[in-house]
Amino acid sequence: MSAVRLEDKLGTPWRKPAFITNPALRWVLIAGAAAYFVAAFSTIEVNWARVYEGLDRGAQFVLAFTRPDFVSRAGDIWSGLLESIVMTVAASVVGILISIPIGLGAARNIAPLPIYLICRGIVAISRALQEIIVAILLVAIFGFGPLAGFLTLSFATIGFLSKLLAEDIESMDRVQAEAVRASGARWMQWINYGVQPQVMPRLVGLSMYRIDINFRESAILGLVGAGGIGATLNTAFDRYEYDTAAAILILIIGIVMALEYLSGIIRARVQ
Repeated sequence: MSAVRLEDKLGTPWRKPAFITNPALRWVLIAGAAAYFVAAFSTIEVNWARVYEGLDRGAQFVLAFTRPDFVSRAGDIWSGLLESIVMTVAASVVGILISIPIGLGAARNIAPLPIYLICRGIVAISRALQEIIVAILLVAIFGFGPLAGFLTLSFATIGFLSKLLAEDIESMDRVQAEAVRASGARWMQWINYGVQPQVMPRLVGLSMYRIDINFRESAILGLVGAGGIGATLNTAFDRYEYDTAAAILILIIGIVMALEYLSGIIRARVQ
């Protein structure tokens, strides 16, 4: 009785309203989604015999991580890693340097409309084309090698960094920027003292994150002949040298983890 009286005094407990208030419509959508997934799964052609044969190779690959081979193809592994690192650093530096003016031009609150439209068009084109497609095109133009990978990663860095930098500039504190402008500062001084201090920590963090992405992408670009460790990794898989492939993947994971740790240190110091 006490519980009933307490509920009478407090009223009906609040419940979160349903996203779709009509129960009939809600169940129709659930049934339709379930039917869609069943129909989609039924259209997938699965060769179960091939899957069964692949389980053995998959088990061999997993077990290869317990005995990675860093020695048999050490020369190819280290030359491929060095190529990926050089390509990553060079493409990141060039891409970041180009992204800064494009990001400034793509920010509507500081750029005139014609410059804004041009820079936004560059960002849109860069983001519309996936890295592997750009790499295939550049390999067809420049041939196999790290040049195509360098240009691909630089192109991808421009689209990634320019967009995020422009959005960060557009959301900055306008009071600080207007205070610098009201003091009679020229445009470059206004950018240097009113805009740059607000976006620099974010720019450093995004740059470190992009370096991380570029190194991982360099391994993928090697699969299409754009240089880097990916070519060595692809060759190891083609030859069923799973112990060598495991060694390469362990090195890639280790370098990515080191970059992540370095990124955290640099962001902490900048902020």
